[in-house]
Amino acid sequence: MKKIVTFGEIMLRLTPPGMLRFSQAASFDVVYGGGESNVAVSLANYGLPVEFVTRIPKNDIGDCALMEMRKRNVGTNYMLRGGERLGIYFLEMGAVSRGSKVIYDRAYSSIADIKPGMVDWEKVFEDAQWFHWTGITPALSQGAADACLEAIQIANKMGVMVSTDLNYRKKLWQYGKAPGEIMPALVEGCDVILGNEEDAEKHFGLHPENVDVTHGSSVEGKAYLSVLKQLMERFPRAKKVITTLRGSISASHNTWSGVLYDGKTLFEAPTYQITHIVDRVGGGDSFMAGLIYGLLTYPNDDQKALNFAVAASCLKHTIYGDANLATVEEVEQLMAGDASGRVSR
Repeated sequence: MKKIVTFGEIMLRLTPPGMLRFSQAASFDVVYGGGESNVAVSLANYGLPVEFVTRIPKNDIGDCALMEMRKRNVGTNYMLRGGERLGIYFLEMGAVSRGSKVIYDRAYSSIADIKPGMVDWEKVFEDAQWFHWTGITPALSQGAADACLEAIQIANKMGVMVSTDLNYRKKLWQYGKAPGEIMPALVEGCDVILGNEEDAEKHFGLHPENVDVTHGSSVEGKAYLSVLKQLMERFPRAKKVITTLRGSISASHNTWSGVLYDGKTLFEAPTYQITHIVDRVGGGDSFMAGLIYGLLTYPNDDQKALNFAVAASCLKHTIYGDANLATVEEVEQLMAGDASGRVSR
């Protein structure tokens, strides 16, 4: 099978143990992760060949990030070494009515200093069938945005499928450009787009029509159809546009589903009740990885592909860390209706 390529930043995540607040922490648990590296880990865990392209410092912390990818069977042939530091983010885990909190410490990270021409994309995309990036990468710096655009254009030229998770992060756009100045040119080269109504509004000024889309406990899939249609009209290359549906009852209890629009039909997945969340970070990344796996494995069944993505990301909420370590068999078991959580002996 041809490989999948992802491009973005891997970071050092520091989390107070248990549910402690930052002010209570005397130590931090260490996890390595990031949007595109999380997708790569999930896909490798499903048995697909995947390469992660990034830039990390040539020091011991960079070595740790490299080893984490190798441990998870992710290809590291195009992880460049250079720059000043690995980006860091601090995560305070929320519970019940107290939401989680993220503090970034990623300025001047190695990938923020990347420039076009540093990656030989034509070599990277040899024997590749899919390229995935997210809106986090072009938010880091002009150089990262330019390198991302370079990758998309070469992938288009070489016939590689391109997907994006729009992933708007208001804390990251700090280098003098607004998302609307950068993102449209990148998304124009995408075949598959994942995003919610906030992504569509902040990046492109698109809004749901005649509906109040909220982040409350009840999320109606059909309410997003107008956004999905507008995205597809704005970016005619896109063959499929998708959004996740998260209903937030509390920090510990969410509902979870998703919808996919192919230009004709709106597919809706079952809704899961995730009543005791272990770690919701990486939920969208696990959905994207499940979607890529589903679209490649069930190429003529968008409903099954969507169902796989939602079930996979549902399981991710039960796994500590950034990446989804659920297996294909576990996802298929949940898809089939077995949510018992019984001991496997």
